[in-house]
Amino acid sequence: MSPARRADAGFTLTELLISTAIMLTVTGAIFSLMAPSQGTAQVQPEVADMQQRMRVGNETIFKELVMAGAGPYQGATTGSLVNFFAPILPRRTGQTSADPTRGLASVKTDAITLSYIPNSYSQTTISSPMPNVSAELKVEQQTNCPKGRELCGFEVGMQVIIFDTSGNYDTFIITQVQDAAGHLQHRQQPLNYPYQTGAQITQIVSNTYYLNRTTNKLMRYNGATEDIAIADDVVDLRFAYYGDPAPPLLPKPSAGIANCLYDAAGNYIGPAAMTATDGSLVELTADVLSDGPFCGTGPNEFDADLLRVRKVRVSLRVQTASVAFRGADTNLFMKPGSARGGQRYIPDYGLTFEVAPRNLNLTR
Repeated sequence: MSPARRADAGFTLTELLISTAIMLTVTGAIFSLMAPSQGTAQVQPEVADMQQRMRVGNETIFKELVMAGAGPYQGATTGSLVNFFAPILPRRTGQTSADPTRGLASVKTDAITLSYIPNSYSQTTISSPMPNVSAELKVEQQTNCPKGRELCGFEVGMQVIIFDTSGNYDTFIITQVQDAAGHLQHRQQPLNYPYQTGAQITQIVSNTYYLNRTTNKLMRYNGATEDIAIADDVVDLRFAYYGDPAPPLLPKPSAGIANCLYDAAGNYIGPAAMTATDGSLVELTADVLSDGPFCGTGPNEFDADLLRVRKVRVSLRVQTASVAFRGADTNLFMKPGSARGGQRYIPDYGLTFEVAPRNLNLTR
């Protein structure tokens, strides 16, 4: 009986401890193999989201820069807008929260206003001189419009611009179209300049792109009431400007009229030539873009050196939305988080690109 009882006996305490240790070791090894896969599964959607936000910001600004300066293609004042005023401004413009027009405060590193004439039929000229204070514009009827709709290209709510060869311009929103009388009504600030017969009236697109550093959003403002977010978790945006070393020769006003480039006698008084520092171009620093002479009037005033702009360098930086994927390294993270490295570590994503707007380089 004694041998039988020994054969039926259970495991000893030592054997249980050894088997438990082996089981824990194997289980721990399995979980250690699964942890990286789990971390990767969490990180991949965040990385894809960062790339998508970068793509949206990059393509939006790139396409607008390519179009910047596109001018009217009919009427007396055709050609690139840079022949009449600066279509690229290093600041926010418009009806609300506009930046100053003079001094270093007028040159923002994280804001840019881009203007161009879209592929639009709404292009005409004024039919009589316009005083500064006027709620309407008297314009020439457009060709090829049906009877009763002589201003068929213009619509209520459309943003339009008036400009001439003096370097002055004004923008406003149409509130009423009177086809029979040839009038365009608007309810905005008085004109900044008394325009003469023949000044161009046309639809315009003028958007300001800037970084809201409080909300970390890339914003687009249309100069009126629309101010919308383009991309979230953008932590840095910078613009640098490069221009033609040769002095700008346009706009040149009519005889007897002075502007920022010519006196009333037609003598050139604009900026002097510069030395190229970037290939055939020269970097236009904040000092250069804020020291005058100044063209235009009122809130549409701009430094004459902005007429030199031929290339813009854009630097954009986005971060992961979750602080759990951002570490403490300030070189990798502009706004550090709580990540300790490893698989849950997603550095900021930065991109720099350059655009030479084709409409500003037609003569180069």
